[in-house]
Amino acid sequence: MSEKKISEIQKEYKETSELLLPDFIEEYINDGRPGVSKIIGMAQKRMEKLRIERERIERLKEYEKQYWPEFDYIGGIDEVGRGPLAGPVVTACVVLPKDCSILYINDSKKLSASKREELYEIIMKEAVSVGIGVCSEQRIDEINILQATYEAMRQAISECSVEPQVLLNDAVTIPEVKIQQVPIIKGDAKSISIGAASIIAKVTRDRMMVEYDSIYPEYHFASNKGYGSAEHIEALKKYGPCPIHRRSFIGNFV
Repeated sequence: MSEKKISEIQKEYKETSELLLPDFIEEYINDGRPGVSKIIGMAQKRMEKLRIERERIERLKEYEKQYWPEFDYIGGIDEVGRGPLAGPVVTACVVLPKDCSILYINDSKKLSASKREELYEIIMKEAVSVGIGVCSEQRIDEINILQATYEAMRQAISECSVEPQVLLNDAVTIPEVKIQQVPIIKGDAKSISIGAASIIAKVTRDRMMVEYDSIYPEYHFASNKGYGSAEHIEALKKYGPCPIHRRSFIGNFV
């Protein structure tokens, strides 16, 4: 039995990183006190969840593993913001290292805002290269949302410090791109590279919309991110469009 109080062991558990969980369990598993046994049970459940998550991440590398033997730089591409009434469409191209082991990457829509922010920082730190493309609401009105999305995707590719040798795209084939492309339906939930790109694009655009909220607070862009929420549509009808509204999207409301 450890000489430490159960409260001290509880505090130690909360401060133990995922990497050190096995050592923590080994140290206290034979303590014998019911309170410590409960903490060990929590640690073991956490370890099991980690095992399941690592297996999920390995499955998420299925497409990358098809190309990694031949290519070093595989880019995942995704977009955010095709549907909103206001703001730009944002894309990202992310090249991850072959030994990438970042956990919890997924379709950005399946993650909480705080988890996206956390993963954004990790991806930006560990990625071989990240490129971001932005196409403004004015450009969307000029050439339509699909062509604007393609334009932003080409920009994201060009912004990469390392040019991808293969592109894994979320569902689309980008015109005017000579790099080999692999369109994957619902790719942000099937490819770790596309999932990473969806997180980078989502966080980038969300931050932009929060900034716009400080300029145009009546539209509540910080909460609705430019999408057609009830409060956004009500404000649009009351105040009319602001400079970042997509004129080609709002005809039914003004």
